[in-house]
Amino acid sequence: MLTWGEFRTAQPDKAEVGRAMLYQFGVGLGFLGTVRADGGPRVHPVCPILTADGMFLFVVASPKRADLLRDPRYALHAFPVPDNEDAFYVTGTAEPRPDPALRSELARLYLFDERGMKEEPPGFEDEQLFELLVNTCLATKTTGHSDWNPQHSVWKA
Repeated sequence: MLTWGEFRTAQPDKAEVGRAMLYQFGVGLGFLGTVRADGGPRVHPVCPILTADGMFLFVVASPKRADLLRDPRYALHAFPVPDNEDAFYVTGTAEPRPDPALRSELARLYLFDERGMKEEPPGFEDEQLFELLVNTCLATKTTGHSDWNPQHSVWKA
């Protein structure tokens, strides 16, 4: 498993595609797939935070957080883009990051820098910070909607 920073070094083109797609609306947006207790899939919209070094999530007390604490495997897919069928998808494991300094730095970036908030929303202190480590990546490039020859690029750690 690689950190986002290590992935960026190993696969700069794919990492740039991922950043562009995840942040296409100005803040990180994607769909997180987790594994339910019965082994089935669960999908949630999330707001990933990309830094030079890592990919992170603040996660509320929820089924998705329980999933990640029980089985850290995840899949993250960027939101679709409006003009084509390009795609970006990573898989790996999510690791809790309890470091208060890291949490403070990421909260500033997530709430104040990216969203322009003036203070933390109620209950934010209860959200748990996870780092998403990368094991595989799929980047797809298309010429538009209904492209019958999409160009898939797969990478594995």
